[in-house]
Amino acid sequence: MSIADIKKNAEAKMAKTVESFKTELQKIRTGRAHPGILDQVHVDYYGSPVPISQVANVSLLDARTISVQPWEKGMGPKIEKAIRESDLGLNPSAQGDLIRVPMPPLTEERRRDLTKVVKSAGEDAKVAVRNLRRDANEQAKKLQKDKAITEDDERRSQDEVQKLTDRVIGDIDKLIAAKEAEILAV
Repeated sequence: MSIADIKKNAEAKMAKTVESFKTELQKIRTGRAHPGILDQVHVDYYGSPVPISQVANVSLLDARTISVQPWEKGMGPKIEKAIRESDLGLNPSAQGDLIRVPMPPLTEERRRDLTKVVKSAGEDAKVAVRNLRRDANEQAKKLQKDKAITEDDERRSQDEVQKLTDRVIGDIDKLIAAKEAEILAV
């Protein structure tokens, strides 16, 4: 393993951490509706749990309403039940084959709570990135200890990994700020 491999590996893992954080942010509901909110809701389909998007057409009716159109007749009540029982706090209503999922407006207190959740998730992502930095630095130290690289190379590697870490943490901070602005916008 070389310094370039260590850096490439750390960069790939940090990118995965940022993607995971973005996915986590999508689950945090703002006042506006978007079909991705229902991505983690699973419905029982012939004995196996599948995402709603695989058994129904999920789209927007307007800025505050998601429509779910099941592809099979009997799936409507199951989808409605799955959405109601999810921890998203949504209350779907069926109108024939179409299921409407209105997004309730957020109260000021709920908005503050959601910003705390965003900050907490962001801090978790930053901790994960810092752990990846530590792992990369330990790998470089091991190479230097095994005399595969010089002390200067090891120090240069640590500097490069630190710059990478700073950049990724900056990206996470930008995501946090954007999500907070989205939540607090009335």
